[in-house]
Amino acid sequence: MMWAGRLIAVMFILHANMLAVWKWNNQQDSVNLKNETFTAKVIRIIDGDTMEVLYKNTPVKVRLAHIDCPEKRGSQPFGSNSKKALSDLCFGQDVVVYGEKYDRYHRLIATVRNNKKQIVNQEMIRQGMAWHFKKYSTDPIYASLELQARKNKIGLWKDPNPIPPWQWRKPKFRNALIR
Repeated sequence: MMWAGRLIAVMFILHANMLAVWKWNNQQDSVNLKNETFTAKVIRIIDGDTMEVLYKNTPVKVRLAHIDCPEKRGSQPFGSNSKKALSDLCFGQDVVVYGEKYDRYHRLIATVRNNKKQIVNQEMIRQGMAWHFKKYSTDPIYASLELQARKNKIGLWKDPNPIPPWQWRKPKFRNALIR
C-alpha cells in the first residue's frame, strides 16, 4: 500500500513540473507590448481599472495607467459602478492601447483611447469613478480632473467620506470598518 502513495506523489510532482514548463513556454511566446501602441478589441471588463483586450488572437490584460478605482472585490462602494462605467466607455470596441510597462501581475499598464477618441483613463476620473493614482502618476491632467470631479461631487465624490482603494485593500482597514 505504501508504494501506491509514493506513486501518486511522483505522478503529482511530474504533472506539476509539466504544467510549470508549459506555462513558462507560453509566457516566452507571448508578445511584449511594453512601449508599443496597437489596436485591439475589448473582450472583458474585470473591474473599473482593468480590462482584457484581444490582440492578434491573444488575450492581454490591461491595467489603466494613472488611475485607481474602487474595488469590486470586497464590495467597496462604487466598485460595481466603476466597472459599469468602464464597460460603457469601451466594452466590445476596437481601442487604441498605448502600452507603457508591465506590473508585477503581468498586466500591461496602458492608456486607452476608445472609438469616440476619448482617453478612457481620463474619462473614468472625469465621471468620478476613479482616483488619480498619485503613487504612480504625477500627470497634472489627472490631478486636475480629480479636483474638478470632487468639487462637483460627481460619482464617488457624492460620498461624504470616500475611501481610496489603496486603503480599502489593506485588511486591517477593512476589518476596522466591519467592527
